[in-house]
Amino acid sequence: MAIFIDYSTRLVVQGITGRDGSFHATQMIEYGTQVVAGVTPGKGGTTFEGPGGVTVPIFNTVEQAVRETGANTSVIYVPPAFAAGAIMEAADSGVDFVVAITEGIPVLDMTRAYQFVQDRGVRLLGPNCPGLITPGQSKVGIISGQICTPGPVGVVSRSGTLTYEAVYQLTSQGIGQTTCVGIGGDPIIGTNFIDCLEAFGSDGVTEAIVMIGEIGGTDEQEAAEWAKANLSIPVVGFIAGQTAPPGRRMGHAGAIISGSAGTAAEKMKVFEENGIAVARRPADIVGLIRTALGN
Repeated sequence: MAIFIDYSTRLVVQGITGRDGSFHATQMIEYGTQVVAGVTPGKGGTTFEGPGGVTVPIFNTVEQAVRETGANTSVIYVPPAFAAGAIMEAADSGVDFVVAITEGIPVLDMTRAYQFVQDRGVRLLGPNCPGLITPGQSKVGIISGQICTPGPVGVVSRSGTLTYEAVYQLTSQGIGQTTCVGIGGDPIIGTNFIDCLEAFGSDGVTEAIVMIGEIGGTDEQEAAEWAKANLSIPVVGFIAGQTAPPGRRMGHAGAIISGSAGTAAEKMKVFEENGIAVARRPADIVGLIRTALGN
């Protein structure tokens, strides 16, 4: 099993004819993801020629794509000015899951889009995220399939780069993953740490979780407290930004420190208080996961 995506994922790529959309559509097809449709307004009726002779039909709207192909998931490679509208269009089309890769969507736009998605009961991942991958089954987004391998560890991260680092460290030491999820670091995101911890805890195969946070906000603390109260599998944590100079703004738009609540030291303290083993460096994650797995 896995969380959010698997063999049954049928993907529509919004913005498939753009630079990023076409590149990553090719990568996803090569990995084995069922890319069943693309959407570019004005190019309906044409096709996207993927690798291995795969031909993907292009539609003018997501609703048309879903109706014609049975797509159940959408990934968005649309410029920031239009991305919130693309998220809402996808949520209104009948898909169950929307993955927004786009960075730089205005917060006011996301305020409207977030409520729209919630009202329709659709799961949103992102925006400003690398997407997710269930190794050996499906990938949606920009995480490299080459660094992943199937196994018992779930990975959830606010940082795209550190998602790659953690997954590479695990794979290089022979520890595979169930699903690797990048939730994004914007102030308004659709799926948070607790959503992912809950999904991993109930998927039946994840035996340990790597949770990677960063400075700013209190999401990590809330997730740690939730995990202690509700989760039966061990969690290993890492907080990015431990060496951030005081008063220096760093990282994602969501990495804004208010008082001491958003500092790396405070987050690590709360992790430890709630039974989460804390890695001081990304390289320490593997050893802590081995201990968590009893290896």
